[in-house]
Amino acid sequence: MSLELKKAIEQISKDRGLDRDMLVSTLEEAVRTSVTRKYGDDLDVEVHYSDDTGDIEVFQFKFVVEEVEDPLTQISLEEARQHDPSIQIDDEMGFRLKVEDLGRIAAQSAKQVIIQRMRDAEQELIYEEFKDRVGEIVSGMVQRRDKGGWVINLGRTEALLPREEQIPREHYKRNDRIQALIIDVRREGRGPQVIISRAHRDYMAALFRREVPEVDDGSVQIMGVARDPGSRAKVAVLSRERDIDAVGACVGVRGSRIQNIVQELHGERIDIVVWNPDIATYARNALAPAVVSRINVDEASNLLEVTVPDDQLTNAIGRKGQNVKLAAKLLGWKIDIFTESRYHEANAAGRGLEQVASVAEIAVDKLMEAGFRSLDALRGATDAELAEKLELTDARIADLRAAVNFLSPVVEGVSGEEEKTEAGEE
Repeated sequence: MSLELKKAIEQISKDRGLDRDMLVSTLEEAVRTSVTRKYGDDLDVEVHYSDDTGDIEVFQFKFVVEEVEDPLTQISLEEARQHDPSIQIDDEMGFRLKVEDLGRIAAQSAKQVIIQRMRDAEQELIYEEFKDRVGEIVSGMVQRRDKGGWVINLGRTEALLPREEQIPREHYKRNDRIQALIIDVRREGRGPQVIISRAHRDYMAALFRREVPEVDDGSVQIMGVARDPGSRAKVAVLSRERDIDAVGACVGVRGSRIQNIVQELHGERIDIVVWNPDIATYARNALAPAVVSRINVDEASNLLEVTVPDDQLTNAIGRKGQNVKLAAKLLGWKIDIFTESRYHEANAAGRGLEQVASVAEIAVDKLMEAGFRSLDALRGATDAELAEKLELTDARIADLRAAVNFLSPVVEGVSGEEEKTEAGEE
């Protein structure tokens, strides 16, 4: 060992960002391992690296005894006093070993241990660095396709962009530069595995933090994100300052800020929604651009019954149900959408059932539980069905039919299955 070793340690520490003391400790441990492999575990040795000379010093320790039984661990009193006249029985004496005497195999073994320890230390540093960067946007080069997705070179390490975290219809080729969000860092046998995503809703939130200063400093808060990656998204925002317009801040002058995000996501449409603590108001905002007539809130079922003008049904539902699905995901509520005409028809049918139940002295709930949810259903039932399901006498059945026939003009035209569109959390 020489000054070359010292230079190598300094260079590795600088180039790879590894702690110098850790490298020295690893080197000492590697040499100690090589010595014990050659001479056995019973050998008592200490290894010390000299900062001044760059040498590795190895000392073997032996106990002073009257009669030597194990030359590797013992030394006779007579021989010991040739080195130190004051030595006594049971004292321990150290002797310097020549590292060169370890031989080529031992030296190679020491080298392998050093390399492995350095690799382990470097991987630990990478893990510690990236585990604290979860939720951060990183940029890298597409390197190769893996069975689980694409491998992205981040510089110090590689990241995996799984198939399920890719934006549909995006295509990559080698050496493309892409951005993504770190969503997980896992410890694995081959080293830390960094998982990144372009489809995650938090990626969009991170893009807003980067592009909109008001979001970054907390003046505008992102309250929720719902995405159909690559197609459309809804982002709920709330201003914490009276003089700041949350939507205007996110859109930017002439749409400059929102356009930067849209371009990064390759054309994904983004609706900025104003968050509101009142769920009905929040729902109206989330269902835009559709105009909403009324909203009934069923907190027990976590359900919103939304009524829209007949000509707004398409806007409310959206293409392939996208608008209502994203709104439901953003709100965390199920949403049923009715047109005005169907809403009135359903109400009329409901009032008709209540009147029939009153005349026939039957609970409305009993009619509903028996499957009779409209006057048409009652009218089409046979006497036997009414008797069996409602437990009615012939006289009560006659009263029921008279009530249905009397009320039929009121609800004329109300038939068939009620039209509605339902969306819930996916």
